This record gives sequence, C-alpha cells and structure tokens, in this order.
Amino acid sequence: MDELKLRMISFVSISLAMVVGIPLSPGYTCEDDVYAINSLHVALGYPLLPGWMPFGGDPCLQGWQGVQCVGPNITAIILNGTNLGGELGDTLGNFTSIITIDLSNNQISGSIPENLPLTLRQFFLSSNRLIGRIPSSLSDLTLLSDMSLNENLLNGELPDSFQSLTGLVNLDVSSNNLSGPLPPSMTSLSSLATLYIQNNSLSGTLDYLQNLPLIDLDIENNMFTGPVPERLWKIPKFISNGNPFNTQIAPSPSPTQAQPSIVAPVHPPSFNASTRHGGKFPTINIIAYVFAAVIVILVILLALFFVSKLRERRLNCQLIPKSRKKMAPDMTKEPTSATKLVPSNSSKEEFSRHALGKQQERDVHMIETSKVLRPIMSEKVAPKNISTADKEKYYISLEKSRGQPRSSTLRASVRTFSVASLQQYTNYFAEENLIRSTYLGRVYMADFAEGKLLTVLKLSNLTPNMKADDFDELVSRISELRHQNIVEFSGYCFEFGQQLLIFKYFSRTTLHDLLHEFIDKRLSWSDRIQIAVASAKVVEYLHEFCNPPVILRNIRSTSILVDDELAVRISECGLASFVLSNSLTQCSGDPSAAFGYDDPRSSFGYEAPEISKEGSYTDRSDVYSFGVVMLELLTGRQPYDSSQCMAEQHLVRWASPRLYDINALSRMVDPSINGVVSLKSLSRFADIINRCIQQAPEFRPSMSQIVQDISLVLKDAREP
Repeated sequence: MDELKLRMISFVSISLAMVVGIPLSPGYTCEDDVYAINSLHVALGYPLLPGWMPFGGDPCLQGWQGVQCVGPNITAIILNGTNLGGELGDTLGNFTSIITIDLSNNQISGSIPENLPLTLRQFFLSSNRLIGRIPSSLSDLTLLSDMSLNENLLNGELPDSFQSLTGLVNLDVSSNNLSGPLPPSMTSLSSLATLYIQNNSLSGTLDYLQNLPLIDLDIENNMFTGPVPERLWKIPKFISNGNPFNTQIAPSPSPTQAQPSIVAPVHPPSFNASTRHGGKFPTINIIAYVFAAVIVILVILLALFFVSKLRERRLNCQLIPKSRKKMAPDMTKEPTSATKLVPSNSSKEEFSRHALGKQQERDVHMIETSKVLRPIMSEKVAPKNISTADKEKYYISLEKSRGQPRSSTLRASVRTFSVASLQQYTNYFAEENLIRSTYLGRVYMADFAEGKLLTVLKLSNLTPNMKADDFDELVSRISELRHQNIVEFSGYCFEFGQQLLIFKYFSRTTLHDLLHEFIDKRLSWSDRIQIAVASAKVVEYLHEFCNPPVILRNIRSTSILVDDELAVRISECGLASFVLSNSLTQCSGDPSAAFGYDDPRSSFGYEAPEISKEGSYTDRSDVYSFGVVMLELLTGRQPYDSSQCMAEQHLVRWASPRLYDINALSRMVDPSINGVVSLKSLSRFADIINRCIQQAPEFRPSMSQIVQDISLVLKDAREP
C-alpha cells in the first residue's frame, strides 16, 4: 500500500509540474538536467537533502548536496550513504551530460531502469535493496568504465549486453541472486581489469573470461562447472573457492579448431584415487604438480616485474609528477593492461571509488583524472623538441576523422585543452567570468598564467548531437581563417560531452554596446565609417579570398568587437553555417525563434527576405545583413525595437523609403552625430545601404564593391 501511495504521489507531482510549467524561471542549469533531477528527487521519496527540491530550482548555481556541474550541465550526483529510500524512477536518461552516479550504501528499492544516460562512465548502486534484472540497455552505455551493483537483491541472468562496453574496466555484481551462465558478449570486454561475481548462483563454464586482461577475478561461492581455463590461473589475484568444478587446468584450444565442451566431475579428483595405477605414479604426479607450480610462480613474478617497468616507463614519458602517480589512470582513453585499475584488497565493494582517488570539491571524478594524464595546455606543458609521436601523449586524442588521426587533419597550431584546465582558468565558468551570450553559446574569460587572456566559447545545446568528425570539420574550418580583423582561434576542447572553442582575447565591447548601451561614449561619424570598412573587409575576405567561400550568416552588431583604440575584430567566423544547418532549422528556419525579438542574440531584423521565404542563404544574404549593420551605424537604432511606435519598430521597413529623401535622411541620422556629417558623405553612405538591403538578392552588390564604396565615404569623412 505504501509503495502504491508513493507511485501515486510521484505521478501527480510530475503531472502538476508539467501543467504549471515549472521551473518558474529559466535558471542557469540545463532545463533537461533540472527536470531529470527533480524527477529523481520525487522517485526517491522527497529526501531531505540540502538544496534539493521536487520542482524547479538551479542545482548548479545553488549548490545542491552531492551535485557537481561543468558549466550549466550536471556531470555527477554523489550521495553515498545518505539514507536514501524510494526508487530510481525512469527519468535518469534525461540527464544530458552526467558522468558519475553514486547512490551506494542507501535503502533504494525497485529495479534499475532501462532508460539510463548515455554519457555515464561511473555507475555505483552497491549496498541497496534493488530487485529485478540488470537491464539489457547496458549495451547503450558505450562510455562506461566502472559499474558497481554488488550487495543488492538482483536476480535473473546477466544480460548478453556487453558487446559495446569495450572501455569497461571494473565490474562488481557480487552478492546478489544472479543465476545462469555467463553471456557470450563478455568476450568483448577488452579492457576489463577487475571482475567480482562472487556470492551468486552463476553456473556454466568460465570459457568467456579466459581472453580478458583481468588482474583481479573473484568467482567464489557460485555453481561454475568444468575445468578452469589455463589462462585464468595466471591472473595475479584469482579467487575460485566454493564452486563444484574440476580444478584441473583445461586444455588450451587449438588455433584451428574450436575447443570441445568438457563435462566435469561433481567432485575434484583426489590423489588417493590414482593409486590404482601403481605405486610410483603418485610420486611422479606430485613432482609434476610442484614443478608446474614453481614455473607458474616464476612466470607471474616475471610478468609483474615487466608490467611495473612498463608502467614506470609510460609514466616517465608522460612527465607525471611523483606526487600524482598514485592517482587514477585516465579513463577517457581506451585502457591497456598496463593501466588497469586494481581495487583495494581490504574492501572490494568500494573498488571503483577507491580507484578514482579522493574527491575534490566541485570536481567530477573524470575531470580530476584528466588533470593527471592531460597536462594543462599552457606555454610550459611540453618540451620544445617534442616529437610527433610524443604529442599524442600530451594532447587529447579524440575519435578519428575520415580514417585519419585528428592530429593529422588539424593544423599543428591548433591546441587542445582539457575541461579541467578550462574550469580552473574560468573559475568553473563562473558568472563573473561571463563576457557575453550569443545564440551559439556563452563566452567566458579565461585568465591563464602570466597574464595571458583567452575567451572560451561554450557551445550551447543548439548542437547536442554533434559527432567528433563534425567537430573536427568545424575546428579545421575556423583554424584556416587568417585575417587581421578576425578574432584569432587558439584551440578547442571536446570531452565529457562538452564542445568548447578557445580564442585569443580581444575586447569585451561590441558594436552593439557602443551604439545602444554606452550612452556616455558615442562614436563619431568617421569612427563609424572606419568600423564599417574594417568589418566589410573581413566579409570580403571570407566571400572572395577563401576557397571554398565562407558564408557568415551571423553578421550583426553583437559579433563585431571593438577595443578602446577602435580596432575591430569579427567573432564567431565560420561557425554559424554549421550550427544553423544542424540545429537552428528546428526553430522553423528562424534563429530568432530561440530568443526574444529584442534580445541582442536574435537575428530578427538582420535576415534577408529570401531566408524566411525560401530557406536559402547565399553571400548576398550576408550583404543584406551588413546593410542592416550600416543602418545601425547611421541611425543609432536597433534592427528591431519594440519600444518604438508600430511604424518604426522594424528598422529596414522604416528607413528604406527615407534613404533617398535628403530631408528625411537628415532627420533619421543618430542625434549624437546629426549636424556634423556632410550631406555628400551622408548621401553616399545611404546609397550603399539602399543597394545592400534590396529585396532581390541579385540586385545587391558584392562585398568587394561595398569595400570600395565605403572607403570613398571614409575619405570624405576624414576631409576637413
């Protein structure tokens, strides 16, 4: 009855949340993550955890107990031993970027849900009251490296779902009620170092384990039969007591012939039984066993010696300080036998957490790990004479692009950064480091050592399904752009579900700020024309000097950066075309659908007519958008301003018929420069604008023609 009441309360609560539209206000934390953690709180029976609430809230900003974040994304929930009850619910799969879930040593009941987050790397549910089968959806968790489900009430067979878990290092399902044979897909666990399956009712043979790179294997107190494969005896730590199998070594399979099945006796053979063959045979048999044992021990000692030497050699190559050698290996790379995690002998149930090392405040397990084997990308990271082969040990190696390593497809000057280093230098993406928000994402200041400033563009959830190959293409594209008025690209980060681009810092101030925000700092007419010329030259370069041509798609006053000396840089060049084609088409083809019309990130008012009508975008569409920017420079008005009267809200519609009327043109000029601009200069500039904002793309000029025409206006503006 209590369980039924809990389910009813959960259902009603979640339904009310959906109807009322909670959360009440958009918070910093990703909305999908907020919904998932709210639902988890309800499913767990509303536990009294500091900060936690069943509806709304902002876990990343408010510091909910046990919740860790990278930017607005929840990356870990660690509530070990907090007396939780209830169930797990069925919304864990809604977490967008979670890496670690640790709910061990609680009183959680119910079953493990099928819907699990695909980004999981560590999954710890040991010492609870979970029932039912282990879900077959494990095969979807391709990033999983550690899983602990021991000391529960799980039953049934192990699912045949391990074929995709090639990065799984540690697995503990001991002390449950599991039965049946080991599944064939366990042969795919090519990184498995530790396996605990003791205290169950598992049966069959151990053949599927013989080729795994195991260091620690515990199968005691089960019902395994058949001879033990020879390779299992070579595992440094192998516990097999309490099983009714034949303890003799199974013959190795022929390389050209499948291993035949062997029916093992119920009881292990004894030496007394061999006396029937004669008096000398037992002595020979004993000598053979002793000799074999000595050989095995020597082989194990030699193996351990070479493994330790190999590990020491690799650590030396990676320049890891001695103080860090005891920390966990890098789980983001495919583990090798030399870097497998060996759990503590004293407490097997805690092997995964022991392997991860001590928890640092606000840091995720995997981020701490990346600090060990991935040095912070700075000028002092690698030796000057580093070889090409050694670079792979210093820089992040992601998935291959078009069959070639990433390092070969990207420019040598493009550097990779770890999430951990970017967290450190942006103060964990704190609000005080936020420079601005764009429709592509948030831009943060990163203050590196020795006063070196960079900006980090954290791509938002507009690109949630971007693959490594697509990200390679994006990075490669923008790394090729070389122009004095383009913000310099410095590197990238693509790990833990994060997509970050790093640029050299130029200025916090945008043209939008100077025209619409900074009332006490007004631009002169010559300053405005100078900014227009510098910006136009960038677009000209992208359209006519790049092969293939680069269409910006995001020309607006917020993407034009201006420093104190009025030097100009264009930001986010080469990005919008990819993001728009993959994500913003979901917003009815209109990027402004994602923001309010008056939001500076909105493209409403900048877009050429053919985009909304036909969905087509060409270089002449960029020309239209640039014409709108020039209208901002001329009038001081925003492309769309709801504070104006209805007839004047849309800048292009209001200004177009006035551009050839010299009296109307004089009245629409920005009041801060009215009266100081010559009619000749004003008329020429208005003519350029009028040609840029023509309704038909074919009637708009090229950017090279615009550069020439604005340069003449600049010459007029500078004449006394």
